[in-house]
Amino acid sequence: MIDYAAILKENPNGVLATQDGNGVKTRVFQYLFSDANKVYFCTSSEKPVYDQLMNNPNVSFCTYPANFNPVLSLYGKVTFVDDIELKTRALDENPGIKGIYETPDNPVFKLLYLDVKEIETFSFAEGPNTYQL
Repeated sequence: MIDYAAILKENPNGVLATQDGNGVKTRVFQYLFSDANKVYFCTSSEKPVYDQLMNNPNVSFCTYPANFNPVLSLYGKVTFVDDIELKTRALDENPGIKGIYETPDNPVFKLLYLDVKEIETFSFAEGPNTYQL
């Protein structure tokens, strides 16, 4: 099994894809931390992505290093959590996010995790690989 948490830690910025009605939307998202198969992110309840995730929690997150070795894609469903300790961790470990939301009890600050069910990787040396969790 690939250590996807290590790849995410080194390459926290990636693209999150969601369903928006009959179409797909992508946007840059930042990985925060992970715990087992849970990969954490955050957003604002005032953004369209929040409504998209509430309507359809199936997502894909893709990131990669500069040399594309490997490209990492995670697939699964998101769940929103209102755990003050996890929100505090997210803010403490990410000063830029803390500058936006300020406190873990900010009502628009939404913490979510992707429950990873499938991982795909690609590198020019190894080609594609798929891992089921």
